[in-house]
Amino acid sequence: MEIGMNLPVMAPGLDRDTFLKWCERIDADFFASIAAGERISFYNPDMTATLAAAATLTERVKIIGGVFVPMLHHPVMLATQPATIDVLSGGRLVAGLGVGGRDQDYQSVDAPLGHRLTRLAESVETMRSVWRGEPVVEGALPVGPAPVQEGGPRLLAGSLMVESIEMASKWADGLCGFSFGPSAAEMELQFEAARRAWKERGRPAPWLGTGFWYALGPDAREQLDAYLDRYLNFMVPVARESVKQICIVTTPQALKDAVQQAKDAGADDVLLVPTTSDPDDVHRVTDILG
Repeated sequence: MEIGMNLPVMAPGLDRDTFLKWCERIDADFFASIAAGERISFYNPDMTATLAAAATLTERVKIIGGVFVPMLHHPVMLATQPATIDVLSGGRLVAGLGVGGRDQDYQSVDAPLGHRLTRLAESVETMRSVWRGEPVVEGALPVGPAPVQEGGPRLLAGSLMVESIEMASKWADGLCGFSFGPSAAEMELQFEAARRAWKERGRPAPWLGTGFWYALGPDAREQLDAYLDRYLNFMVPVARESVKQICIVTTPQALKDAVQQAKDAGADDVLLVPTTSDPDDVHRVTDILG
């Protein structure tokens, strides 16, 4: 099983120097991938620009977009942006796609809220058409650049629920999931739904990815709670407290156990999501898992 590390794009304190250190350390250590996610109504940097920068600052690790939300973008532009990252990374991009979990993001860019799963699948069709070099406008040149990876990067579904996983089996190469606790039962449910859906469509076995939040150090519990209070600000207080109760990775042993749970569930990769911008966190994780 591969282990990747998210950049701390949702944690406070990320600046140029800390970003450089995170990229350099992740690429130099045992991690298989570096990742970042997308959010609009928040303090985080733009995901596309962040991944493009990470692509140029690293040489080895996969670059994972976890996840792009296509309905927040024009599908042709969404095709050219990952293609550009694929070029800058030399063919290392893996693109996670999902509907997102916050209506505020849609409202911020005047994107309609309805029929999200259907529109997601339609966006994928447009993106792959662009990557095949098919002109968007009759008589015009194709939209570039062409991805390094033939046919475009691997597309993973950022799906958590069984229904959305089943629908994703039409277009995705696998899952780029998440488990809040993490929870072994939750991961097993998602993975089994994916295996079943892909098999029913006669497709090759899906790539199974998951992820979870963690915190380490003497004030780990306080750090994780503060991060979740900030990140989950769109939730009502009762729901936010419920999520905090199930997030338990705050010790080295809990981190080892969570990674082992993902492996036992059959994960092909797990993305660790830091709750601090301190680049020393990379070395802390390496000391525990590397």
